[in-house]
Parts: sequence; structure tokens; C-alpha cells
Amino acid sequence: MEKECLLTNNCNFSGIRPAMADLPYPPVQVKEKNLAYANLLSIDYCGAVSELSAITQYINNENQLSYSRCAIAKTILSIAVAEMMHLQKLGELIFLFGGNINFTAKYQKGGERQWTPAYLSIPGQPREMVIADIEAERAAIKQYRMHIHMINDCYANAVLERIIKDEEYHIMLLNALLKEI
Repeated sequence: MEKECLLTNNCNFSGIRPAMADLPYPPVQVKEKNLAYANLLSIDYCGAVSELSAITQYINNENQLSYSRCAIAKTILSIAVAEMMHLQKLGELIFLFGGNINFTAKYQKGGERQWTPAYLSIPGQPREMVIADIEAERAAIKQYRMHIHMINDCYANAVLERIIKDEEYHIMLLNALLKEI
């Protein structure tokens, strides 16, 4: 008689909280509808450098690490949860500006591109995963700052500035993880 083999993940994810800067978020509101601003934010929502890409990349990394490096996997999952909150806030802003939330990034020159997992960087080794995550966070901050300069809406920009604070916090956490690997 064959023995039944049961594999389990002993990494307990209960109580995971979003990894966020300890600052309140401003209200999600806009001065007026502006489809151009909605389109810019669609890139942050689901473009190559976007919250959707970040969430997917973090969840993939967490899944790969949870069996062998539980503490690192927990931190990565907590960052993914914060990115989900960013995605939700961007969706609200896009809607308030009069845009659609359909996982299609709309670019200034009229091009559209639906989100794809081809946007992701998924290395196989823990150190390279964390480095790719740091690079993605830096790219997101750079893109948010560029969009803040293009959007003339103090309410929306306040939300984007607050999201940047979280992204900077994520870089700090990821750099600490690098020292553990």
C-alpha cells in the first residue's frame, strides 16, 4: 500500500496588514471631469508600470517564497495588499474623472493596450525577485511624479503624492529584505 503524501505550507498569513506609511489618505475627489486625466491614471492603474502589474508580481513572488522564506513572503504579501488599495483609489479617481475601468491603459497618442502578464519581471531567485520589486517601485514613483506634473487637480495629486509615500516605504522594506537574503 502506498503512503499518502501531503504537502502543506506552514507559513501562516493570517493577520497580514497592508504595508503603508503611517499617514492618512486624503479624500478621493476631483475638481471636475477630465478624460485626459482619467487616461493618464489608466496607465498607473493597468499599464506596464502600474498597480495591477505590481500586485501580480508581488503575489507571484510571495507564492514562490512562502514555502522556503516565510518571513519574506509575509512582507511581500503585505506590500501587495497596499498595492491593492492603491489600485482601488486609482479606480475611483479614473471613474470620477469620467474614465472607464476596463484594464486598458490609454496613452496620449491615442494608443490603447490591455494589461498583460508580459509586463512582469519574474526572476526565479529570491534576491533577484526583491531587486526586480525595488526597480518596479522606483519606476512607479517616477511615473507618478511625471503624472502629477501633467495633472492640474490638487485633489487627485494629493492622492498620488500619498501613494508615493507608500511606494517609498515599500522600497525601504524591500531593501531591508535584501539584507536578509
